[in-house]
Amino acid sequence: MGIRAVYFDLGGVILRTGDKTLRAKLGEEFGMSYDEMDKFVFECKSARLASIGKMSEEQHWQDVTQRLKLPESDMPRLRKAFFGGDTVDLELVSFLRGLRKTHKTGLISNAWDDLRPWIVSQNFEDAFDHMTISAELGIAKPEARIYEFALEKLGVAASEAIFVDDVQKNIDGCETVGMHGILYRTTGQVIEEIRKTIGY
Repeated sequence: MGIRAVYFDLGGVILRTGDKTLRAKLGEEFGMSYDEMDKFVFECKSARLASIGKMSEEQHWQDVTQRLKLPESDMPRLRKAFFGGDTVDLELVSFLRGLRKTHKTGLISNAWDDLRPWIVSQNFEDAFDHMTISAELGIAKPEARIYEFALEKLGVAASEAIFVDDVQKNIDGCETVGMHGILYRTTGQVIEEIRKTIGY
């Protein structure tokens, strides 16, 4: 059987940090490089707990603020500076909307509990037939169950699905359950690979 569904990751694919200036300046404020600031927020214990729903996004940012030895009142400023350079790839969103005319589309994202309302606020929830978010499910990529759950929700077999992610271990995870993985490098590359695979 052919491809019936296409799934995308969000962070690093549909949502990317196009302008690193604000996050880099935030890092400088605390004696960190851009990469160190990135890891401080994304690769800490509270971030991991928030990604599987064991902690809220708000609690995670409280932890970040405390570790930076700042008052809680600084949280809004920190979040704004950290995410200020992030932009949604409207070309990919448009491509997904077009795909929905002929294929099912889905999101599989390791994310905190604020992701679904944020996507709704940005007006592109209509690009997906279903959104699988790790914090809501309590399971994160590359665990097999998160891919299997997403497949069940769209009613497709793994061999009938493509998954796009920017992290190799997540591609390896989807391929382990039998999905077709595409590693994101550029928007043009991903769109071309999907079109070649499905004949769209």
